[in-house]
Amino acid sequence: MSVSPTLSEIDLKRLFPFSLDDFQKQAIAALDAGRSVVVCAPTGSGKTLIGEYAIHRALHRNGRVFYTTPLKALSNQKYRDFREQFGDENVGLLTGDLSIERDAPILVMTTEIFRNMLYGTSIGAVGTSLNGVEAVVLDECHYMNDRQRGTVWEESIVYCPPEIQLVALSATVANSELLTRWISHVHGPTELIYSDFRPVPLQFHFISSKGMFPLLKAPRGGKKATEINPRIKSFGKGRQGRKEEPALSFVLSALEQRQMLPAIYFIFSRRGCDRSVEAVGNLCLVTPEEARELRSRVGEFLARNPEAERAGQLEPLLRGIAAHHAGILPAWKGLVEELFQAGLIKVVFATETLAAGINMPARTAVISSLSKRTDDGHRLLKASEFLQMSGRAGRRGMDERGHVVTVQTRFEGAKEAAFLATAQADPLVSQFTPSYGMVLNLLQTHSLEETKELVESSFGQFIANLHLQPLMEEVSQLKEEYRQLASQVAQVNEEDIHSYEKLRARLREEKRLLKILWNQAIETSAQTAREALPTIAPGAILSLKGPNVRTKDPVMAVLVATAPSPGQAPYLICLGEDNRWYVVLSTDAIAINGEFPDWQEVGQTVLPGEIAFKPGQSRKGTAETAEIARQISAIAEPLYFAEVEAQQQRMKAVEAQLEQHPLNQWGSPGALFKSLKRQKKLASEIRKLEKQLDRQLGDRWGEFLNLIDILVEVGCLKVSDAEPDAEDDNPVFEVTAMGESAAAIRGDNELWLGSAVRSGLLDNIDPHHLATVGAALVTEVSRPDTWTNYGLSPAVEAVLGQLQGLRRQLFQLQRRHHIAFPIWLEREPIALVEQWALGVEWNELFENTSLDEGDIVRILRRTLDFLSQIPHVPHISESLRVNAYRAMALIDRFPVNESIE
Repeated sequence: MSVSPTLSEIDLKRLFPFSLDDFQKQAIAALDAGRSVVVCAPTGSGKTLIGEYAIHRALHRNGRVFYTTPLKALSNQKYRDFREQFGDENVGLLTGDLSIERDAPILVMTTEIFRNMLYGTSIGAVGTSLNGVEAVVLDECHYMNDRQRGTVWEESIVYCPPEIQLVALSATVANSELLTRWISHVHGPTELIYSDFRPVPLQFHFISSKGMFPLLKAPRGGKKATEINPRIKSFGKGRQGRKEEPALSFVLSALEQRQMLPAIYFIFSRRGCDRSVEAVGNLCLVTPEEARELRSRVGEFLARNPEAERAGQLEPLLRGIAAHHAGILPAWKGLVEELFQAGLIKVVFATETLAAGINMPARTAVISSLSKRTDDGHRLLKASEFLQMSGRAGRRGMDERGHVVTVQTRFEGAKEAAFLATAQADPLVSQFTPSYGMVLNLLQTHSLEETKELVESSFGQFIANLHLQPLMEEVSQLKEEYRQLASQVAQVNEEDIHSYEKLRARLREEKRLLKILWNQAIETSAQTAREALPTIAPGAILSLKGPNVRTKDPVMAVLVATAPSPGQAPYLICLGEDNRWYVVLSTDAIAINGEFPDWQEVGQTVLPGEIAFKPGQSRKGTAETAEIARQISAIAEPLYFAEVEAQQQRMKAVEAQLEQHPLNQWGSPGALFKSLKRQKKLASEIRKLEKQLDRQLGDRWGEFLNLIDILVEVGCLKVSDAEPDAEDDNPVFEVTAMGESAAAIRGDNELWLGSAVRSGLLDNIDPHHLATVGAALVTEVSRPDTWTNYGLSPAVEAVLGQLQGLRRQLFQLQRRHHIAFPIWLEREPIALVEQWALGVEWNELFENTSLDEGDIVRILRRTLDFLSQIPHVPHISESLRVNAYRAMALIDRFPVNESIE
């Protein structure tokens, strides 16, 4: 695609003097055409350039751009990069606890902050905080897959005003086209810019104790490599058939010999990373010049931060080896990132969190295991996880190719590695989940019907709608048929229908009674006949019933002869009025209807011929017997039962009323009632299918309504005295003062945090106690063996004891409404927060707990973030507001405070 000189108001060649890739040109063209874009391309392919173009264009027009990222650390990194690229005065930062130049034309922030901005504005409107914003860059958009934070991305896309362009930058995902269609649906025209091109191609390797080899067979004809290298198919088995894992020193030696350093060595545990650093011993991977540069830089860092030095980390670092995981002191981790980017660290043993956004490319990515332990058990890596880590390999402008090395383990080998290396990326899965904060913020500015529309605009709902389209079309067709039937019977008088139905019901009852009376009369007559049978002779005319009789009504027959039977009563051989011979039991005679005249003469000429004397036997008569058969009906006295006759007359009277009914003027009442029956059946089918649709489409809305019920019960919402909307008849909700307090807080459970803040229990406690209680409300410790040598003060214990009652009530309320948001009230590790607030030195604090330094910092930073929100919560006491500021000052010191310089 050639770039037209009029493609943009900006001189692209001046901005980007290097050659642009096709997908970058396509994205720029789409933005200039006024469309939003989803840029889906591999890690390291240059997606960020699209966001930078949007920034250049906005600066040229005196507009603004918001650049959002999923992580504070990544936002800080982008802030530093953009200040260097665009000038300090043009770049601001918002991360919740940091607010720098918030009116700058380029404002970097976490995606959550952007979502919170949108909460304060009617959806679709441009609020004061978005004045002049031309585009919003959603970096790492594939974070929609994140179970805890994915909702934020979906809300940001749905709530963002349509006149603001979205620039969604994502790693490759399987359903990028669906994502683009969804954004087009909920936001505005959006174009997918897809590329699988990597400027630095990847080469996959497999290493076992027998050596390092290419993982895949060399392709032919320019095709991608997809088949496993036949040379390594049988590798990995040693004594007793066990798979032999290569030693760490063997792997590092192979990387060094092949000039494949620097490398990120991914290990799925903190302890594994630390043990690997220890296991390399005295191995040195840097040159003397690099060693001098390392000592200089590390010395400067420690001069600024003397408390950050750790003997177990310093010596390996000076030899070009480091660990990088969440348990390490963040400041030290930042130093590792800086030195790795400078090429001074050759191997970083890291958990997979390093692959999530932080700019730390390497020549080689080593993946130590192809499976990992999760909350759901031990499982193989997902394709996207493998691709995310692999994407760190290959530095643009520095390496001709990147290398991905998979390591033989006891559990997996080359087969699993080849599968993941050739697998397609996983699809994005919607993680949209309503929260208390979402409910309270939306209902402050929207009606219930508007809110439902927003909630049902999620990505997951969009996909569900597509999958359920056939079912929705079926419902639509059934409704159309129902509408047509309803219009057909609309002109019929409803009272006529009811009266006709009553007559039909009465006729059915009269027929039922007739059947009962008939059966009773037949049984009485049969009893009389059975008593008289022993005395009657051939020529008697009988009424027969039984399995041998083919008609429903009794058959008139003349008794021709009897035959012996195994029982006492003989078989009766009869000629029926239908000219058929019957062999019956005496119990089959239900009445004696007279005698055939002159039977002694006539009977001599009537013989049954060959017929088996077995009950139920029947055969056709002859031409000779036909005349006798015709006379039987005329001779016999018909069956007559007075009660039956009376009932038949009543039945005929009802039939006559039906024939004369006004409903007959509309045509056949039978057809009408068939239509009514079909209409009723359609209504039932429609209800059933709509319930099925509601179950699959309305799960999130059902959760939303459950949250409303809870919020009403606790007093955060109330039903307004205003009349419901006439169109939808939905109630109007008002957010109370307590609800406004909860809505102003961000957290895992805004209702719990808002209830604690509004309880009055925190109003008059000392600042260091407030910090400690705050930590209890926001801290989650997953390991049961966590310990500290510090105890909580009585003042904190007293507050926690009172909060426990509130917690128990909220637990019960949530359980009743099938809601499972966490309600933290941690006790064990939060004593560290109190000691830190009282001034204990960092090294002493660290020595008195089982927690890693990174975990301690995380607890303190989460506490600091919560405390920083309290002064902005409406309807709280001034003493609590002041003490929150004081508590923040007590804990916001190195290494808790974040440096962004």
